[in-house]
Amino acid sequence: MKTLIPLCCAALLFSACKGTTPGTTANQPKDNMDEVAIIETKFGKMVVEFFGDDAPKTTANFKKLAKEKFYNGTTFHRVIPGFMIQGGDPNTKSDPHSPRAGTGGPGYTVPAEIKQLHVRGTLATARTGDQVNPQRASSGSQFFINVKDNTSLDRGGYTVFGRVIKGMEVADQIVAVPRDGRDNPDDPVKMEVKLVSRAEAGL
Repeated sequence: MKTLIPLCCAALLFSACKGTTPGTTANQPKDNMDEVAIIETKFGKMVVEFFGDDAPKTTANFKKLAKEKFYNGTTFHRVIPGFMIQGGDPNTKSDPHSPRAGTGGPGYTVPAEIKQLHVRGTLATARTGDQVNPQRASSGSQFFINVKDNTSLDRGGYTVFGRVIKGMEVADQIVAVPRDGRDNPDDPVKMEVKLVSRAEAGL
């Protein structure tokens, strides 16, 4: 079943959800505050820190997939200027322009952990709509990066689990690339994801 973020009125979810300001010390994982992710693309690198306290299951799942190199070779298969960039679908490894792009994952979902707001630079999980997913469970692998403050998504209920703390200009370049009618970049933007210490990330 296709994994979607809300791109039309039918997919927007309007029940209120509360969040806190991302990036405070309280929102960082207590178990390993030093660990960050590097998302590397042909445009450069983005460094991501996690909201491990607010989204522990989502954070643990992202880290697990990163350690397994699950994300390596996947693409940002949906880019919408003024909105977000979405990626992490394994279907895009063999064919970035596959009609199945946006439908894949590791074969499971992750329970919703809806607390944080969708401010510029935050990472959130994609998911299917309420009509088939009333629990608002997250995609097992697909995520998106907000390139602006997307307050409409705060009403929709999506799990925000991290934020870009270095290299947001890379996301700005990705979201501006030429794209087809499905918002898939004409020239694929592949990613590699790895976990490193803050020192290794140059922080």
